[in-house]
Amino acid sequence: LSPWALCPTSVWLPPVLALCQGGPCTLCPSVTDQPLLSPQQGELNSFLWTIRRNPPAYLFGTIHVPYTRVWDFIPDNSKAAFHASSSVYFELDLTDPYTISGLASCQMLPHGENLQDVLPRELYRRLKRHLDYIKLMLPHWMTPDQRGKGLYADYLFNAIAGNWERKRPVWVMLMVNSLTETDIRSRGVPVLDLYLAQEAERMKKTTGAVERVEEQCHPLNGLNFSQVLFALNQTLLQHESLRAGSLQAPYTTEDLIKHYNCGDLNAVIFNHDTSQVPNFINTTLPPHEQVTAQEIDSYFRQELIYKRNERMGKRVMTLLRENADKSFFFAFGHSQGVSGLLCFVPC
Repeated sequence: LSPWALCPTSVWLPPVLALCQGGPCTLCPSVTDQPLLSPQQGELNSFLWTIRRNPPAYLFGTIHVPYTRVWDFIPDNSKAAFHASSSVYFELDLTDPYTISGLASCQMLPHGENLQDVLPRELYRRLKRHLDYIKLMLPHWMTPDQRGKGLYADYLFNAIAGNWERKRPVWVMLMVNSLTETDIRSRGVPVLDLYLAQEAERMKKTTGAVERVEEQCHPLNGLNFSQVLFALNQTLLQHESLRAGSLQAPYTTEDLIKHYNCGDLNAVIFNHDTSQVPNFINTTLPPHEQVTAQEIDSYFRQELIYKRNERMGKRVMTLLRENADKSFFFAFGHSQGVSGLLCFVPC
């Protein structure tokens, strides 16, 4: 990003900034260089970087959870940078109806097919049994606060899983991963990215995006059918084991929130979450399935991390060069991405 210098105020580097590593960028060594850092926040990491230009630009690492879970822990310098910037950009335009409609279209099976037509019979039956279980448990998982807001179990299930029999198996896999008690209890509150987008619009800031829905969506549809079946089967096995009590999740959304609020996103959680899909690599798998799991992991890292980082980095640089007189705040989500889009439906 030369001739600008990137000044980190956190140990965690947003993915797009990985382009600078080993390149011409200058990383400022101390959070004390950050002009918006308030004294009482001086010891906290903020997931904020300054691109030193005049006016300045900022890159902020978000997390895809309800904003109420993290907002009070976000240091004042990050909030001040957001308020001070005239233009706020996200990965996607979260307030544009096309984002939602484009995602819905991308998820659907082609040619009017149904999931029952394309999945092996036993896998389809297991999927249906699991979703029936989720529908049964939803009323028990919901909070009094959600009910007080008029959020009912049937509505919530339909908002998340409605029309599931028409969706591509890879999207059903992501949907299953979003149907957990912890995630259900958080529905009804905007995630941090969406909250920032709504606040930016309320403040009459210029808003925009550096990606299109298709660029996040199509890579998931690029898996071959045998890989998709493997991924869906492994996902169901994990959730069936959790239901049976024979498996404990190695990390949870609560773990992710705790590490984010402490400014210390450890490598295990970060590496899993950034891949945006379940981690299928398991030493207990037969050798041929381990190969498939590794192929899926490598494919998504290439498509959803490395290629996206390069594309996003170039677009950030273009925006800064073409708008030298404007201040920018770029908010890119740690768990934001294709799987995160599942939470932007009205639920």
